[in-house]
Amino acid sequence: MSGVNPVAVGSIFTECNQLGGKPTELEAFARQELTRGPQIFEKPSGAVAGMLDVLRTRQYAIAPLLVASTCPGGPLTPACYRALKSELLDRLTAALPVSGVLLALHGSASVEDVGDLEGDLLQAVRERVGPCVPIVATLDHHAHVTEAMVRNADCLVAWETYPHRDALTTGQRAARLLLDTLEGRIHPTMALAKVPVLVSGVHGHTEGPGPFADVMRYAKSLEGKDGVISTSAFLVHPYLDLPDMGGGGLVITDGDRDKAVTLATEIARRYWERRFDLDPPIYSPTEAIERGIAIDGGPVLLVETADCCGGGAAGDSVHTLRALLDAKVGVPSLVPVVDPEAAAMCHRAGVGQEVSLTLGFQLDPRWGQPLTLTGRVTRLSAGKFRYTGGIWSGQDGDMGPSAVLSVGSVHVLVTTHATYDWADEQFQSVGLHAKEAKFVVVKNPMNYRLAYVGLSRAAFILDTQGPTPAVMDKVVYRHLTRPYYPADRDIPGLTPRVYTNSMG
Repeated sequence: MSGVNPVAVGSIFTECNQLGGKPTELEAFARQELTRGPQIFEKPSGAVAGMLDVLRTRQYAIAPLLVASTCPGGPLTPACYRALKSELLDRLTAALPVSGVLLALHGSASVEDVGDLEGDLLQAVRERVGPCVPIVATLDHHAHVTEAMVRNADCLVAWETYPHRDALTTGQRAARLLLDTLEGRIHPTMALAKVPVLVSGVHGHTEGPGPFADVMRYAKSLEGKDGVISTSAFLVHPYLDLPDMGGGGLVITDGDRDKAVTLATEIARRYWERRFDLDPPIYSPTEAIERGIAIDGGPVLLVETADCCGGGAAGDSVHTLRALLDAKVGVPSLVPVVDPEAAAMCHRAGVGQEVSLTLGFQLDPRWGQPLTLTGRVTRLSAGKFRYTGGIWSGQDGDMGPSAVLSVGSVHVLVTTHATYDWADEQFQSVGLHAKEAKFVVVKNPMNYRLAYVGLSRAAFILDTQGPTPAVMDKVVYRHLTRPYYPADRDIPGLTPRVYTNSMG
């Protein structure tokens, strides 16, 4: 629109794990996605692309800031966050005055010396643009939504699907909310209500039958009725260790604070009522292998949730690999392990060579003992692959120098870098195919449902040590105080905690 100040668009996006994983350095963003200024117009997918699409369609000028995203890991180092935050704010300052700000965030990022990255960033942006410029941000629905985030944003809009398929459309929704606010069509008032429930994402799917699917369907049933502009349901990322963690609901109304509070509280109440259903049954690797052997055909999925790179784990666990080797399964099996030194040894040896090495728990040794083994290098790779969907659809992934190390019938994909598991692109990039395997070790609590739909014969959620466990009953938090589920099975008199961005 001519004569209107531009809308600023930017992103600092990742999910962090304060229970384990490697610290996240700036190099991790450079390896995955780090674009500046006009470069962001070339972004092929995700929430930022959705924002740009709507801004262009409605003919708004755009002030591109910084787009930085990477695979989850440990908290950002202070130097990494300072560099990203400073550049985004400097670019925003140079673009002033702006009509509004759109930010694509995760909601569960953290910094070693700043617990709540998104709250800190939103507050800094608010200080730069002032109280009257609308700020709208997208979030993953695993966000740890804080009072600072609610206080400093006009609208927070979460993804609606898990497995995550709607980053693009969520970006579009956010942009439409911002522009409708600028044009006076809506006057958003936002309320967040949450309860202290900490569960993994295993039963957090949003389609078909399921406890969180029911909560999400209820939340979305409210949208578009009687002045309700937007609703979100949150299944908090439980691998942070911060005060006031929990999940629940967020409602944006057209100026009706009381309705926003009432409906958000009802979403949170329903979420609390389903807490027991959100914890899955779990099996030891040995028990799961025994059960899998008894199943005709394959693949049988061994879901090692506790080592989920997509949740910030290092990806270097060999608990399930050890169990497969101890069981002498004698059937084709696929296992991923992140181990830079082992990958380098395989590359030095070359294809066809036998190598003896120590594998696993080199990056985050708190969770188990390395495995000493001998295998044959059957494939080498530079580690490049392309995501076929999800938040980085169409973008390149980078495992770094990688190798397939075959130990009898067990084929281990040894990589240098952790990468996010959307489907099975990593296996396929090195010629490993699940349809030819009896057992496949997968390390994502949800996306295996998408990757192996119609192919897997069974899936077993494993009980192994790691920073992204399937159930949270053994986790000891230092900063989160009781009561919370599952440490407390019941909390008499529980009332959802409510935050609003309205003084009304």
